[in-house]
Amino acid sequence: MHIFNSRKFFTCSSLRPDVNSPNIQPAFKYATIKLIKSQASCACEVKGHGVERQMLLTAVYKQRRILRLGKLLTVIGAGVAIALVSGFVWVTRSPIDLGQAGKAARADWTRAWQAGEVVALVRHAERCDRSDHLCLGPEDGITQVGNDSAVRVGKGFTSLGMQQAQVFTSPLTRTVQTARAMFGQDATAQPWLESCGSSLRNEVVAHKVAQRNLVLVTHSGCISDFEKQTGFPHAIAADYGSTLFVRIDAKGQLEVLGILNAEAWSRLNSD
Repeated sequence: MHIFNSRKFFTCSSLRPDVNSPNIQPAFKYATIKLIKSQASCACEVKGHGVERQMLLTAVYKQRRILRLGKLLTVIGAGVAIALVSGFVWVTRSPIDLGQAGKAARADWTRAWQAGEVVALVRHAERCDRSDHLCLGPEDGITQVGNDSAVRVGKGFTSLGMQQAQVFTSPLTRTVQTARAMFGQDATAQPWLESCGSSLRNEVVAHKVAQRNLVLVTHSGCISDFEKQTGFPHAIAADYGSTLFVRIDAKGQLEVLGILNAEAWSRLNSD
């Protein structure tokens, strides 16, 4: 009886049967060859599965890239939309500039003045203590340059007509001097035009007399307070001598008409 020698039957490198070994029987040799062919076929199948797996991974990777690109485009689109909205808000965050507005806006403002429905909040002229220009008087007052600018603003109001208008000012020197330069006389001082704060809107409405315009010479902080209370919380700070125009009708309904800078009065008067 032939004894099978396992050490000669398998090679050390592959652990496959050595079909050329003289110790292997013919029948077993045939079976061994079939086994080797079967293993080769399995190896081909495994290789085939590996190719398919690689193709699948490639497709998944491409799909993920497309999804990431889509997300990136979405983020960029959202950023552009936010920038456009922010730009729009930035442009419209302050009342309209009446000096640059069309004739329709100016005509509306003029009609409201003629009807005695306007409140005009005027910022005082250039401060002496914050300028190198020659002071008009005390250091807490205005400069000579500011006084000249206030005179031009006053001429603009006079051209509109001051017959049905009241003029109030804060008690501080710079507003008193500004009002005097504008209208050639002292105005009535009102402490609430200095303190301002959250009650300013109500104070303005309470002091508005029907069919009489109201000119209030005050401060940039007060004008900012008023704008916050009337729908413009991020408005640009008022320049020296600029005027915020507001309409208050007989029912007490308030509408911000726009703002007019000091130098714009000259252009309006020449039109």
